[in-house]
Amino acid sequence: MCLLDFVMQWDDNTIVCTASSHRALDNPLRAHGRLGAACGVEYAAQAMAVHGSLLAQADGAPRVGYLASVRSVELLVPRLDDLAGDLTITAERITGDANNILYRFTVAADGQTLLTGRAAVVLDATLFKDSP
Repeated sequence: MCLLDFVMQWDDNTIVCTASSHRALDNPLRAHGRLGAACGVEYAAQAMAVHGSLLAQADGAPRVGYLASVRSVELLVPRLDDLAGDLTITAERITGDANNILYRFTVAADGQTLLTGRAAVVLDATLFKDSP
C-alpha cells in the first residue's frame, strides 16, 4: 500500500511528501465510511520509509525498518477524509545511529496542522520466537 504521491524535498535529516489518497473512497485505511486522524501516523511512517530508502541509495541497499513506537501524538482534527487539500507530510530525523532512528513528524493540509508526534524506527530488527 502506497499512500504518498510525491516527495517534494529531502535532505539527510528531513523529508517532505504530499498525498491525496486521504480523499479516496477505496483508501485501505478507511473504516466505517471515514478515515480517522490517527491514520496520519501511517502517512508519516511511509514518509520515513521513503527517507530511509533515499538515504540508502548513496550507501547501498535499503534496510528493513520497523515502526517500534509512536510518542506524544497529538490529533488536532477528528478525521482526514473530509479535507479538500492535499496532505503535506514532514518527517525530521531528530537523532539516530546505525540501527535506531527517532523522527518527529507533522501532517498538515492547507496550512493547518492535523497531527504531530514522534516515532522510533528500528532497522533490521530480529524477531524472537519463544522456544518450544
